[in-house]
Amino acid sequence: MLAGTSLGLAACGGEAEEPVEVAAEDAIEGVEISDARLMLPPVAGNPAAVYFELANNSDRNLAFRGAEVEQAARAEVHDMMEWDGEMVMGEAPPVMVESGGSVSFAPGGKHVMAFDLAEGFAEGDTTKVTLIAAGGRRHSFEATAQAAGDDR
Repeated sequence: MLAGTSLGLAACGGEAEEPVEVAAEDAIEGVEISDARLMLPPVAGNPAAVYFELANNSDRNLAFRGAEVEQAARAEVHDMMEWDGEMVMGEAPPVMVESGGSVSFAPGGKHVMAFDLAEGFAEGDTTKVTLIAAGGRRHSFEATAQAAGDDR
């Protein structure tokens, strides 16, 4: 029995989606990622942002407490929050996803910040993104780099 998870990544040109196999040690059963993309920073040296849709089709609630991006020196899960009457971005507490629920990592909300991208990493390249759940379980998927301001 194959112990991997198929993930569909949305293609930019409306082409058919191809499933991506994930190694069993980097997959949490029932977690599905779609529409994964890494938005390159408009100014070189600034952090990039990773956006995606996460569905929890398992029978357990999950809490994601961190992330790694293969082509970045470090990554953090961020969210927008109100502070002293203003909306500010900051490091997020664990992201809870109930059984049967979903969460959007999207502009203006939750996202993964990727700091210090590898030299030469450019539009059209892909990178492995790994979400780290409570208890140390990991779920990896591929994200394609897009230029800042590109629409999906």
